[in-house]
Amino acid sequence: MVVGEPEEVVEARRAARRVERAAAAQKAAPRLVSADRTQIELRPFDLESLIPPGHRARSIWSVVEKLDLSRFYEPIKARGSQAGRAATDPKVLVALWLYATTDGVGSARELERLCGEHDAYRWLRGGVTVNYHTLADFRTAHEKALDGLFTQVLGVMMEQGLVVLRRVAQDGTRVRASAGAASFRRRRRLEDYLKAAREQVEAVKKQAEGEVDRQRRTRRQAAQERAARQRAERVEKALEELARIERQRVEQNGGHKPKGEPRASTTDPEARKMKMGDGGFRPAFNAQLSTDTESRVIVGAAITEDGTDYAQAAPMVEQVAERVEKKPEELLVDGGLISKESVKAVAEQGVTLYGPVPERKGTQNPYEVKPGDSPAVAAWKQRMATPGAKLVYRERAATAETVNADLKTWRTLGRFLVRGKRKVLCVLFWNVLAYNIMRWLALAPNG
Repeated sequence: MVVGEPEEVVEARRAARRVERAAAAQKAAPRLVSADRTQIELRPFDLESLIPPGHRARSIWSVVEKLDLSRFYEPIKARGSQAGRAATDPKVLVALWLYATTDGVGSARELERLCGEHDAYRWLRGGVTVNYHTLADFRTAHEKALDGLFTQVLGVMMEQGLVVLRRVAQDGTRVRASAGAASFRRRRRLEDYLKAAREQVEAVKKQAEGEVDRQRRTRRQAAQERAARQRAERVEKALEELARIERQRVEQNGGHKPKGEPRASTTDPEARKMKMGDGGFRPAFNAQLSTDTESRVIVGAAITEDGTDYAQAAPMVEQVAERVEKKPEELLVDGGLISKESVKAVAEQGVTLYGPVPERKGTQNPYEVKPGDSPAVAAWKQRMATPGAKLVYRERAATAETVNADLKTWRTLGRFLVRGKRKVLCVLFWNVLAYNIMRWLALAPNG
């Protein structure tokens, strides 16, 4: 800058220098903070600080701590000073599966991943190491314990006055099974499969005897024999189920042999082809659920292989009474659960039944009492003809359909990922428990 130089000239020179510096900067290499995965990071953290005080995981853990889980501890063999590796605390596994089910997670592998990556699952895990084998086995290994836990939760809610059991709505929902439609075979094909499977078992045993490397033989033999044996067991189970299906079809057909050969699945023999909500036929199980209309708490749950519901009303009333030592005053069911036999059976238990009266062709008044109707059927028809009964019956869809939609949409009842009725029932119990605990927390947030 020259003394006495005009200000405009000075400003122009400064602007020119700025342009030169900007042009030079554009040509230079950019300065970056690049990834360095060889560096070691020490990041101490506190498990308690991972989730806030009012988090859902803390609420579920609080509930689990108050429950009697003694049935889950009974099978543990590592006790006292006896040899053996310490078992994973069932309380941790129960809390993990309940929280996962409320979160819509039904896969053991996905739960294992979340236990390492998600703060809520890490907090519930509390430093306990789990893998998907442990998680998957635990989920389906405690049918009676889960059944007892279901009853225990209901009992506590009854004592707290959250469930009054005045009016109950029952409905059946068909859940897709873990089997393909192409896995269903007729008897002749199943017998051929069984013969081939047994031959495969023998071939694997002979092959293992010829192995030179003993260690390699032992491992390969165990894996191959297990696969071949399980295949043969599934086919044998399919043949047993096929015999049951044949007997059921004869009974349903009035003692006459129905047309067409029945089929059974080689993947999940206990699954049945059922008509689903979209009108298609797919392998499925029929989940029966009974819900208290006032509290929206599930009070009964069962799994049936039969796709029909008409014979399930009375058994469900018995189950509810056995769980809470009290029968519902009124039972609301849809047309699929209605038959003259079920109406009579429910009435004999002292329960008032509300359900639609089917309209027959050529019948002007479906509520007309016929000479052959039993007193229970006559009383049911007369009751359903009144405006008050129709008003009461509206609660069925508002309760049962809502619960079914919740379990299928937000929990894990959209499709069963396990096979066999026993395991399927365990998964249903996990869904019911998770749903009821969420209702418990909603109805008694300070309890």
